[in-house]
Amino acid sequence: MRIGQSTDIHRLVKGRKLILGGVEIPYELGLDGHSDADVLLHAIIEALIGAMGLGDIGTHFPDTDDEYLGISSIKLLERTREMLEENGYEISNIDSLILIQQPKMKPFIPRMRKNIAETLGIGEDQINVKATTGEKMGFVGRGEGVVAEAVALIERKKA
Repeated sequence: MRIGQSTDIHRLVKGRKLILGGVEIPYELGLDGHSDADVLLHAIIEALIGAMGLGDIGTHFPDTDDEYLGISSIKLLERTREMLEENGYEISNIDSLILIQQPKMKPFIPRMRKNIAETLGIGEDQINVKATTGEKMGFVGRGEGVVAEAVALIERKKA
């Protein structure tokens, strides 16, 4: 068994969509970034890449490459699934956390879990997504940005 963990952070800005876990969430601000800036998927992707011992998300999907400009992070998660398969791994489980002051995430979490599970080809019971606020403290609490953290447990496929 191997474990990987990651944290991703993006600034909230006007003129961008708020996409988390592949779900577009109605809100006046969105996440700034080279791709769709889905911090939740970025943290999950990097946790999986780390568990495989293959570096980080920037190594595989650099923000200096126009191929990834505006790309859906679901596409990056699909590529990460391919990397897992190519390297002989399967996912045991993923646990993740979104730190965001507003909007409330609870209504969107079931769709996030479904998107992640379908994209990775695993059961929804292998994906956990939680959310918490910044209690109005720090940049999260002031509504300036969003943080996501993820831990992934993977193991070699059984022959």
